[in-house]
Amino acid sequence: MSATLVAKDLAAGHGDRVLFSGLELVVAPGDIVGLVGANGAGKSTLLRMLAGTDRPEEGVLRLSPPTAVVGYLPQEPDRRPGESVGAFLSRRTGVTAAQTALDDATQGLVDGVPGADDAYSVALERWLALGGADLDERADAVAADLGLTIGLDQQMTSLSGGQAARAGLASLLLSRYDVFLLDEPTNDLDLDGLDRLETFVTGLRSGTVVVSHDREFLARTVNRVVELDLAQQQVNTFGGGYESYLEERETARRHAREEYDEYADTKAALQQRARTQRAWMEKGVKNARRKAPDNDKVGRNARVEATEKQAAKARQTDRLIERLDTVEEPRKEWDLRMEIAAAPRSGAVVATLNGAEVRLGGFRLGPVTLQIDWADRVAITGANGSGKSTLLRALLGRVPLTAGSAALGPGVVVGEVDQARALFHGEEALMAAFGAAVPDLTPADVRTLLAKFGLKAAHVLRPAATLSPGERTRAALALLQARGVNLLVLDEPTNHLDLPAIEQLESAMASYRGTLLLVTHDRRMLAAVETTRRLRVQDGEVTED
Repeated sequence: MSATLVAKDLAAGHGDRVLFSGLELVVAPGDIVGLVGANGAGKSTLLRMLAGTDRPEEGVLRLSPPTAVVGYLPQEPDRRPGESVGAFLSRRTGVTAAQTALDDATQGLVDGVPGADDAYSVALERWLALGGADLDERADAVAADLGLTIGLDQQMTSLSGGQAARAGLASLLLSRYDVFLLDEPTNDLDLDGLDRLETFVTGLRSGTVVVSHDREFLARTVNRVVELDLAQQQVNTFGGGYESYLEERETARRHAREEYDEYADTKAALQQRARTQRAWMEKGVKNARRKAPDNDKVGRNARVEATEKQAAKARQTDRLIERLDTVEEPRKEWDLRMEIAAAPRSGAVVATLNGAEVRLGGFRLGPVTLQIDWADRVAITGANGSGKSTLLRALLGRVPLTAGSAALGPGVVVGEVDQARALFHGEEALMAAFGAAVPDLTPADVRTLLAKFGLKAAHVLRPAATLSPGERTRAALALLQARGVNLLVLDEPTNHLDLPAIEQLESAMASYRGTLLLVTHDRRMLAAVETTRRLRVQDGEVTED
């Protein structure tokens, strides 16, 4: 079904904090709209409004036709206890809800409820449109194609991170919505998954709105960009793709600054002229009183006339100032300046694995023999579930070995951003969890550092587990700046980060001089960050390119 989603004059906020207002958006069939903005600008909030799960403070939403189905796939797919993979896929594709509606309509027919025929017809049409009739067969085929070698009756909570990512991708590939709303669909996907996602999104005839911080994905898919500019309190729409947006945004910001500077310079010059004219006027009055004798009427009148002319000029200048078209100063954007604090260098050998083998359930890593030396900059790549995170944990001594040995060298100080951001998942307040990791910092210093990473008073006293994924990642990055490290371990660090923070992280890694272990599927980061070695992990085996 061809469907169009229209948002008119939408507004949203948190308490007295405005996120956006006056937002206009039309999503027609074939549109792929990239929704961008800093963390906290309201991107996920807007998607939930478009999906109908949140109500806007102002404005209206229209769906044409009204019977069209909007599919919203949130940033963090919830793995519910007791839910099988098959049930997860059915729920995420909308088939579960459609089946419930169809069952209710069928019961209405049995009970002879008035209007049951029409309700059944609508429910059946929706169930068929969403692919309910052949979902099980398609799910088996898609799971096999993705390499998701598990039974669909297996519990979602038992899956590894890589398997869960593939299940999330499968739910998207199986979906048949009329409008797609995708919140960070690239998170946790490997390169093969990203390719499949790009092919799926660009092949849709439905309208799509996507939030993603994967710059390469945006560049390859979107044909329009909507920017939620929290700093300027503006909603800006850019035609064309992502690269065009970057160029137009830079040009627009430069013109806005130039326009304001011209206005400010003109106003300042006129104000200075008015002050000078009044000073001359006041000086003329004083001179007229002091120098003119009573019988020198001609001289006195001339000086009075000159003074009145200066006063008239000052009033004229004031009118020029009033007639200036006011140009508001562009608000200075919050700007993260990130550094990674360095500890004294470690020994020449940083970490070793010697015949190391790890068994986790049916998965085996190794045996691996590997040595990481001082100042090595190692990129680790591989498909989801291949064992990259397990390799990191083995190198750091975080997982029991079933064979072989592992050792960290002398003087190694580890700084880590793990894939789960585990340090900030508990019920403890963010400030307490962060402070426990850096006990030498005073509470005031902790607050100051977290504020630098965009985590203000509203965040620091909240339980860490209630923070958004992006906020937890910022806290993990702040920790790297709070304590010196000489072995930097980053496992998918760009997940949930906004674009300015990703660029700052890349800059910080460029200036970092210690040892680096980097796991990422961000293609632009892999190209931007200088590395000296590349390890590939495939099916539990490690090879070096």
